[in-house]
Amino acid sequence: MTSVVETTTTGPDPTPYYTVSELLAAVSCRYLQGKRRVFAGIGLPTLAVALAQKSTSPDIEQVYESGVCGAHPPKLPETIADASLATGAETILTMPVLFGYVLQGGWIDVGFLGAAQIDKFGSLNTSVIGPWDSPTVRLPGSGGAAEVMVNSREVFVVMRRHNKTSFVRELDFCTSPSPAAARRADPKVPTHGAGVTTVISELGVFKANAAGELCLASVHEGVTVDQVREQTGWPIKVMDGLTVTPPPTGEELRLLRDDIDPGRVYLR
Repeated sequence: MTSVVETTTTGPDPTPYYTVSELLAAVSCRYLQGKRRVFAGIGLPTLAVALAQKSTSPDIEQVYESGVCGAHPPKLPETIADASLATGAETILTMPVLFGYVLQGGWIDVGFLGAAQIDKFGSLNTSVIGPWDSPTVRLPGSGGAAEVMVNSREVFVVMRRHNKTSFVRELDFCTSPSPAAARRADPKVPTHGAGVTTVISELGVFKANAAGELCLASVHEGVTVDQVREQTGWPIKVMDGLTVTPPPTGEELRLLRDDIDPGRVYLR
């Protein structure tokens, strides 16, 4: 299926063309404004935090699963074990200390993740597509995502693809249950954070309502609500005051292309 948002889009600013990756990074960066400490996954979350550090949130602190806190790498890291992450880092912790004291201690403002599938309450699948015993695709699994979901004050998710196989009524496998799903499974389960509050996809932005259900809050330029409904696996609710997402600005695109990712590690 062809994406509703084409890879090259025309916007109104002096740099008129932007890719889906650039759109997702710019929009994600804006939602990070005012946040202090972010536990970011590799890929688009890393790109968005790097943009935030150079624009709206110079004091934002990036934390990686490998134990690096306050990362200031000279180049974009390609993995959480990239040696560049150690250069200029404010501290490097052992993983037991990172997870036991920083994450479980409630010090992470935003857990920023990607996923293969998401449901309407923000549970994530990063394990398998298809049945467990004979999957169509086997994915990397949880890593630290389950801990990030439980212990971060809130979670942002960025989704490069928005269709009925990624935004699903029921996950093929629940890798990282949302607090709402965890409480349904066992009311005694302690849940510390709000779970997924914001999802940035190629079609728009979803925000969680008071019940934790993801509702459409913004559509990107050229996208209609009906198109989002057609590509989502559950009947979506639309928030009052639905907006159109402002496209990436010329300065955001310049930073992404020239300063942050000139080698196109994540920009596509």
